[in-house]
Amino acid sequence: MADVSAGRPPPSLQEDVMAVMIGPDRGSADQSQDHVLSMDCPDRPGLVHAVSGVLLRHGGDIVELRQFDDQHTGRFFLRVQVRLSGPGGAEVGGAGMREELAELADELDARWELFRHGEPRRVLIMVSRFSHCLNDLLNRSRAGELPIEIAAVVSNHEDHRQLVEWHGIPYFHVPVTPETKQAAEQELLDLVGRFDVELVVLARYMQILSDDLTRTLSGKAINIHHSFLPSFKGARPYHQAFDRGVKTVGATAHYVNEELDEGPIIAQQVVDVDHTYMPQDLVAAGRDTESKALSNAVRWHCEGRVFLNGMRTVVLR
Repeated sequence: MADVSAGRPPPSLQEDVMAVMIGPDRGSADQSQDHVLSMDCPDRPGLVHAVSGVLLRHGGDIVELRQFDDQHTGRFFLRVQVRLSGPGGAEVGGAGMREELAELADELDARWELFRHGEPRRVLIMVSRFSHCLNDLLNRSRAGELPIEIAAVVSNHEDHRQLVEWHGIPYFHVPVTPETKQAAEQELLDLVGRFDVELVVLARYMQILSDDLTRTLSGKAINIHHSFLPSFKGARPYHQAFDRGVKTVGATAHYVNEELDEGPIIAQQVVDVDHTYMPQDLVAAGRDTESKALSNAVRWHCEGRVFLNGMRTVVLR
């Protein structure tokens, strides 16, 4: 199927899409009844027609539609922002729409999610000693720039308690040693359940998670690695980069999996450097790239724009 994300839909889809795109001045309309539908499934003809038909029958007005047909894997990815009118609009899609979408998803063998546009996701942040990514997420959340609610912060150090509690967020010191690692990870999972956490963000958390924990958090935990992966995995990547005389350093936000720094990549940022940069200069230059890559990944995940696609991701921006 053709990718309609960059412009007008092809003629075969135009009538179906335009039939749903009804209503007056769309840019100034109230978005309080907007919802987001994200879906991926094996590709087949008529998918946009089928989904838009359900939305139309329940008073849906498509505000934004992004799609991608991965010819390599044979999967189709769709994200729709839809404005709902009528008595069911203030609810999350209304029971009738959700039931019909569930039936369609079963027929298509699809993974799907429907949620209110802009609704904050509950996030737990994990951090060690470096605070720049934590600070960035705290500030962006406080300013309303990210659709997140930071439910708690967990650290293996006490360094950031005063900062986090100033923001009114619970701070949990969970030390990690080889002897206490299993208990510490269980405490983390207990906090995830206690605070109804939807996403765990490793904001320069410098402990390696166990395979059991990464499997439990699969698709629900994002890490920031301070290099442009797949280059310079593991410890001290800026020193590795210095030894190779790189002219660009970067940062990579990726989902966590069992392999260290091997999870599906969501977002990357780079900055140019030159031969005058010492390792400490590379570290300083990389801080902004780390913060930006991580905040982008968190935003796109929470907006329902990121889809797992094997060892890769599809990001419908």
